[in-house]
Amino acid sequence: MDATLMQEWLASFHILSIDAIIIYILKGTLFTVIISAIAVILGIIFGSVLALVRNYCNAPKYRIFKYMAVTYIEVFRNTPLLLWIFICVVFCPVPSLFAHKLFGLTSVETKLLFKASIALILFTSSVIAEIIRGGLNSIPQGQFEAGHSQGFNIVQIMIYIILPQAIKNVVPTLLSQIITTIKDSSYLANVATVELMSRVRQILSSANMYNGLGNINVSDVFVLYGCAAAIYFIINFSLSLLVRHLNKNKVRKYVISKA
Repeated sequence: MDATLMQEWLASFHILSIDAIIIYILKGTLFTVIISAIAVILGIIFGSVLALVRNYCNAPKYRIFKYMAVTYIEVFRNTPLLLWIFICVVFCPVPSLFAHKLFGLTSVETKLLFKASIALILFTSSVIAEIIRGGLNSIPQGQFEAGHSQGFNIVQIMIYIILPQAIKNVVPTLLSQIITTIKDSSYLANVATVELMSRVRQILSSANMYNGLGNINVSDVFVLYGCAAAIYFIINFSLSLLVRHLNKNKVRKYVISKA
């Protein structure tokens, strides 16, 4: 029995020694990083607009925009990402640019990738909006007065004075959200997109062709998903170390400023 188990585990690890499998997994990892990066970048842009609207559109004629921003943020933050992925896959239209083969993907895979990415962007932007709003609330009122004294209008004050400081104050929190977004991208595997977890699942479904045993074993599950977990851990732990480093620098600067 022990010999059989050993044979199964060796056969499972043999899957990861196949060059084509390694390349296939690494391409999935690349897609995961790219999807997450796009979601975070667009999330920061859209989330910044949402945060500004929610915080500062208090005049009666602009209040409708504030209510729209609040509704958007609260609806997306308080519902599951997977729900929005399925909704976008069913209802989201696809521009003609993404309706054909791209990046070595079939037209169907490209469409699914676009739709699922839209869901991730919408969800991420709602979370980032609240993060940035926290940064905006940390800016003293004197910054607005200083901007007005220099002849800036409200838009210029927001773009050149308030928003850069707010984002700087929440960089560690934003990096933590990037980690969460990378992990959340695994939900895209539920609609057969091309990111890491989906590719690992595809390899597992045909593991019997690669392990040399003719059947899929429990050890295949542990080895393949363990490989995916290790990749996620390496990426996210590296970002976590960066967050800790930035937090330490922030505390050090605060202590020096108070000394």
